[in-house]
Amino acid sequence: MYMDKVENDIAGSTRANASTRARASVSARLDRLPPTRYFRGLVARIAIGGWFEFYEMFMAAYISLGLIHGGLYRATTAGLFDVRGFASFLASFFAGMFVGTVALGGFTDRFGRRAVFTGAMLIYSLATFVAAFQNSPVAMDLWRFFAGIGIGVQLITVDTYVSELTPHHARGRYSAFSILVILTSVPVVAVLSFLLVPLTFAGLEGWRWVMIIGSAGAILIWFMRRGLPESPRWLESKGRTDEASAIVDEIERRVTIETRAPLPPLAANAYDVPPIETGKVSFGEMWKGPYLSRTLMLSVFNFCQTFGVYGFGSWVPVLLYTKGITLTHSLLYTMVIAFTTPLGALGAMACAERIQRKWQLVGSAITVAVAGIVFGLVRDPVWILLFGSAVTIANNWLIGIFHTYQAELYPTRMRARAVGFVFSWSRVSSIFVGFWVAALLKHFGVPAVFVLISSAMLVIVVMVGALGPRTNGIRLEELSQ
Repeated sequence: MYMDKVENDIAGSTRANASTRARASVSARLDRLPPTRYFRGLVARIAIGGWFEFYEMFMAAYISLGLIHGGLYRATTAGLFDVRGFASFLASFFAGMFVGTVALGGFTDRFGRRAVFTGAMLIYSLATFVAAFQNSPVAMDLWRFFAGIGIGVQLITVDTYVSELTPHHARGRYSAFSILVILTSVPVVAVLSFLLVPLTFAGLEGWRWVMIIGSAGAILIWFMRRGLPESPRWLESKGRTDEASAIVDEIERRVTIETRAPLPPLAANAYDVPPIETGKVSFGEMWKGPYLSRTLMLSVFNFCQTFGVYGFGSWVPVLLYTKGITLTHSLLYTMVIAFTTPLGALGAMACAERIQRKWQLVGSAITVAVAGIVFGLVRDPVWILLFGSAVTIANNWLIGIFHTYQAELYPTRMRARAVGFVFSWSRVSSIFVGFWVAALLKHFGVPAVFVLISSAMLVIVVMVGALGPRTNGIRLEELSQ
């Protein structure tokens, strides 16, 4: 009876205020809503799409020794772009991500968050499934490239999608929660690799089964997309105000039922509806006004962050093996370190709205720089696990924050395109970082690899500390001005 009364009150309120709400911007209506299980459910479903993307990205590290011991690749490289080196396995994937973020990133702004979210997932899953059956480095690299295209589009779509569906006062926490869900893929792929890589099953090497399992996202996509709304902010920016208003009506209805309380009042600027986008968004806009320093800062940040995230994450088993640790123990230590991955996202979620996000990025980069140097020097298993875990936690804390941070620094009309551009610099560096790591490993050993990583982290400290704006608790529309 009580729930019926609540729904009747909502219906009456909807009829009484229909004309007022129709004039209010969907951003203001969303930003006044309290955190609820409904929002967490939406974010979790979007994050499941990203779960398979991170599975694929970090899978490379955990199947690396299987690829190398199986003779498909070798650990070091004979030269830049040597297709027989494991670095080419990494580079082809990141080259595809570069194409996906730069050439196709604008698709998300043009066709909508929900449609691109679905299409990118299908591209990635199909390409990964085909790649699992390849027997030559060239063919493998080709299908890895196609998988990278899908994931490149998907990652910026997930960031954009989450930032636009959630209220501004909890935006960082929800984005960090999405990263927490996504990062649970890392221990999963680590365990699967530990169990399967040394084996052969049904005539297929274990690393192939790890890839096949990762391609299962195509099966789940049709279930995940049902009930996911399009971004009302995107719809409003395209002039599709009736559709945007209908989606927010439903969100408000669900929130009111869950909280059993009236909706908070609208802000004073609730009727500042953003202008309708009538033409093509100019690429040059991100290089003007307040966006210039943000674009420069985020481009340098993204170029450097991959040295820590992928320069370490994608090479952990190989780095340990190079230290003289056996194949079995390398996989075991890597698996144990992988279980600390979600701790970084938990830290980011706990502090997302309490500490300015720019300073969390700076602190994470400093931790990676210091702990990485020590990891490169120690040989005792306890210290390897301790400092390897510290690097992993800090890297993933950084991931949990920067995906929120870069998405909130641009307006809705060009958010996906701009994020795609700055994020593409991480793909550029990722193409080359594998070759640089392999060369340093061959000629100077593991410590030299971490000198490279730490140097990149110090650049992040300077750029973000000097040019990064404060964003906590500020509406997306205010940040865009």
